[in-house]
Amino acid sequence: MDVDIVSTGHTPFGKCSEDIGGLMLNACNEALENANTGASDVDAIYISNFSSSFSNQCQLPGLLTSKLGVGNEITRVESACAAGGLAVKEAALAILSGLYDKVLVCGVEKMSETPTDKATEIIARASDQEEINHGATFPSLFALMAQRHFHEYGTMEEHLASVAVKNHKNALNNSLAQFQKEISVEKVMNSRYIASPLKIFDCSPLSDGASAVLMCRKELSRKYTDAPVNFAGMGHYTDYIGLYERKSLTEMPAVARAAKKAYSMSGLSPGDIGFAEVHDCFTIAELVEIEDLGFCKKGEGKNIVTDGTTEIDGSLPINPSGGLKAKGHPIGATGVSQVVEVVKQLQGDAGKRTISGVDTGLCCNIGGSGSSAVVSIFRRE
Repeated sequence: MDVDIVSTGHTPFGKCSEDIGGLMLNACNEALENANTGASDVDAIYISNFSSSFSNQCQLPGLLTSKLGVGNEITRVESACAAGGLAVKEAALAILSGLYDKVLVCGVEKMSETPTDKATEIIARASDQEEINHGATFPSLFALMAQRHFHEYGTMEEHLASVAVKNHKNALNNSLAQFQKEISVEKVMNSRYIASPLKIFDCSPLSDGASAVLMCRKELSRKYTDAPVNFAGMGHYTDYIGLYERKSLTEMPAVARAAKKAYSMSGLSPGDIGFAEVHDCFTIAELVEIEDLGFCKKGEGKNIVTDGTTEIDGSLPINPSGGLKAKGHPIGATGVSQVVEVVKQLQGDAGKRTISGVDTGLCCNIGGSGSSAVVSIFRRE
């Protein structure tokens, strides 16, 4: 596509002192400064955000305008946890349409000040009302996926623990990650259950944070950076909201269909992807997604998460940033943060976790229990 990403911004993830407006401002300013430009030179801004219930703040476009000190065309995008990926997609489409030349995308969520029980209730609103009425929460829904995957393919708790261990190890080299501490399979296995078979170390945390990317028409990108990253392909698909409405508990059809679109647009196949950032809100989600993305056959995810393939020095690194599990999961910021990591990796600017020799990267951002999915593929110029 004739769309490039030229700069990024990213706050620390975790418990932050800034309010939601301050988080947005910090991420946006970093992305603008890195491109040596200002907010007044941007044609439009897209904000990805899940729920105003966390920060008790609606009208984020107006709030960001006040923080930046300049008005603009600002649009808020929501698709549960897939809001960030969708905002990046919508920004790309706006540029491709010819409407805009340069667009800033900012994802944000401020969650840490909300008590855990209330936060769980808010997040559950991204599931079907019937599921909520029957007491389901997202840990329980993903636990159902895990139980069925265990039954059909022989997956075990140790396989999920390996995902958590890998992502925590990757986050050790990410100064912006919420958890920068190594864990072991034994520690995961001995941690308390949240919804069997998922334990506390299988679950992503409540987080604050913001992330931003500056995008522009391809022919303009060299004005802002010597290392533009091309948006090579994208796919978006929305499935039934209820897990109970789908034919299989071990598949996310939205991911598979979004990936098919992204591969087709980019002219690439799963074997051409150098590394990926996937949506590991729970460890089972990473395993299911790498199967549905075509990185391995269905049921074989357990093998490549334990044989070293998905390690940062493996043949297909997954979540070099630490993923949602260790980097953190401020919902609206997550999909944009995935893009930030891919851009930094392709620019060779990810510090000690930089993967050598890769020129393509993929992001898989899901919402709900996989009811919505955005898959994006990027290529180094």
